[in-house]
Amino acid sequence: MKKYLAELLGTFTLVFFGCGTAVVCGGFTGGTGAGFLGVVGIALAFGLAIVASAYAIGSVSGCHVNPAVSLSMFLTKRLSAKDFAGYAVAQVIGAVAGSALLMFVVNSSDLAIAGVLGQNGFGSESGLGLNMVGALVVEVVLTFVFILTILNVTAGEKTAHMAGLVIGLTLTFVHIIGIPLTGTSVNPARSLAPALLLGGTPLSQVWVFIVAPLVGAALAALAYKTLCQKES
Repeated sequence: MKKYLAELLGTFTLVFFGCGTAVVCGGFTGGTGAGFLGVVGIALAFGLAIVASAYAIGSVSGCHVNPAVSLSMFLTKRLSAKDFAGYAVAQVIGAVAGSALLMFVVNSSDLAIAGVLGQNGFGSESGLGLNMVGALVVEVVLTFVFILTILNVTAGEKTAHMAGLVIGLTLTFVHIIGIPLTGTSVNPARSLAPALLLGGTPLSQVWVFIVAPLVGAALAALAYKTLCQKES
């Protein structure tokens, strides 16, 4: 249960601070937020949230805070089926809690930006008008790179001490290109939570940001086992 609670807390932190930075600071185009950080600033918020969570709860649960990460750990036999299910449920609950708090903060302030919780999207919901197929491909590729990095940096004791920093920087890296295209998911829980609260178009499009990260994670697990994993 401690592991699941840790995953809930970590995912809550990622969603509230990552998506919250995008909302409060007006998104990558400036918008009507309180200040303009741009793509790099928002990407850093997601990355730093992972760094903080990794060193806060990593020793308890491994700090997956992402069903795609947990899936890759299950496929590489580092996580049991029971824990995979428990982690995924806890991550979704934590993400919804983070989105709900963000909605409360926005509605309690002068921002009051209707329908904006840092959700992902394509077509008219994409900053650059990326279509559905493009969004699927982008999210698979971004997740693949992110997950393959995680699998390798957490594989041995030599790199374990710097895993949180490497993973956080990699998440920042994939967000820099992904934010203008899809808002960057690479995490089904992070995408599902704001879509559930907003409904409408975000909810109708969220399947892309659930399916693509899971496919990317499965491909990363396959690549890791084929190219990187040492034979026993």
